[in-house]
Amino acid sequence: MDKTIINDYVTKNKERVLNELLELLRIPSVSADSTYKKDVLKTAEAVKQRLAEAGADKVEVSQTKGFPVVYGEKIIDPKKPTILVYGHYDVQPADPLELWDSPPFEPVIKKTALHPQGAIFARGSCDDKGQMYMHVKAFELMMKTNTLPCNVKFMIEGEEEVGSPSLGDWIVENRQKLKADVILISDTSMIGHETPSIDTGLRGLAYMEVEVDGPNRDLHSGVYGGGVANPINILCKMIAGCHDENNHITIPGFYDKVQELSKEYREALNKAPFNLNDFKKDLGVEEVAGEKGFTTAERTGIRPTLDVNGIWGGYIGEGAKTVLPSKAFAKISMRLVPDQNSTEISNMFQKYFESIAPKTVKVKVTAHHGGEPVVVSVESAGYKAAEMAMTETFGKKPLPTRGGGSIPIVALFKKELGLDSILLGFGLDTDALHSPNEHYGLFNYYKGIETIPLFYKYYTQLTSK
Repeated sequence: MDKTIINDYVTKNKERVLNELLELLRIPSVSADSTYKKDVLKTAEAVKQRLAEAGADKVEVSQTKGFPVVYGEKIIDPKKPTILVYGHYDVQPADPLELWDSPPFEPVIKKTALHPQGAIFARGSCDDKGQMYMHVKAFELMMKTNTLPCNVKFMIEGEEEVGSPSLGDWIVENRQKLKADVILISDTSMIGHETPSIDTGLRGLAYMEVEVDGPNRDLHSGVYGGGVANPINILCKMIAGCHDENNHITIPGFYDKVQELSKEYREALNKAPFNLNDFKKDLGVEEVAGEKGFTTAERTGIRPTLDVNGIWGGYIGEGAKTVLPSKAFAKISMRLVPDQNSTEISNMFQKYFESIAPKTVKVKVTAHHGGEPVVVSVESAGYKAAEMAMTETFGKKPLPTRGGGSIPIVALFKKELGLDSILLGFGLDTDALHSPNEHYGLFNYYKGIETIPLFYKYYTQLTSK
């Protein structure tokens, strides 16, 4: 495939492919909130329509126990390699709405310091509608220019943001249909416009919810204060007890299976461009924090963590209400690294959290969902094809990095389909994923559409010898 063909097609269709994405972003496909059920289903239908228009065959909205999977394929020759594209059309909740500079489902384009060409501000712009839609448009490009070099299948799900609870069963039921040689995913980030990179690993996840119960009703803090345990106070102490003074997680056995990486690997990881002062300035913090003995790059990529994602209880309305709450709650996530197991870690957390609870309260621990950590070989044909494609479009060789986030389904792909996943992400870590003012650069969006066809080209060449 000639790069000129790619650039010409993107240039001629720039406005249209942008407007189509903006249209998709206007649908609030929040899978975690049942209020948006119709919108999630509407998005699935929209993705189906766009896949069919791009030239895919057998396009369908395939039902699961939860939200459906959009499937489509184009088999040009069964003897040629097959690339299975995975993405998701659901998005995170937009809360807190008051922190958005513009409505989360009314996309606007603004220039920023890191995106001088402009960025799309909207929920799902980067995670993952923008990155998923690059693949649909790259496929369209290859179909319209008659340059598709191999077979392709699409699997776009609607429950990634809630842990993909239905996808496992769907994959098992459709294992034959999903036969392929490699999985291609764009749901990760790269270092920057001038420093392309490819994730060679992802952390796993164990997501928990805890409930601390005290008295059988809310109490007047003047009448009962000082005489009855306050569940919020207790919960805060218990959470604080999960780390020591060095930010080391105190759960017994938590680190037993953590892969200790070599000095050489850690040094290589820290050679990636990173400015600590810029990092702090971007976040508005005076100092960073984390596990003692590790750099920020290591803390966010190769070390496990435990963080509170939400905490609530008692009165949080306007003004004052002097009350001792009867209950307190928190959501807690743990990012895992090879060779930790999400089920084992969830069980360890539950046992530990119950053991440190005083007799003045009752504790309930619920495991929501989890996923396993993943490492991708830099020697694989898939990685080499991604490396070659990025080198051509960016003009420099991408760096291998470790992603701090989780895509729980990647480990399942390996288990059920026997396939490695190539993490060809084009977002930036600063794009406010899961936060107010999420955005995705126009440069990144178009660069993805330009790069993906080259991945097809080089993967076909590398695997057809």
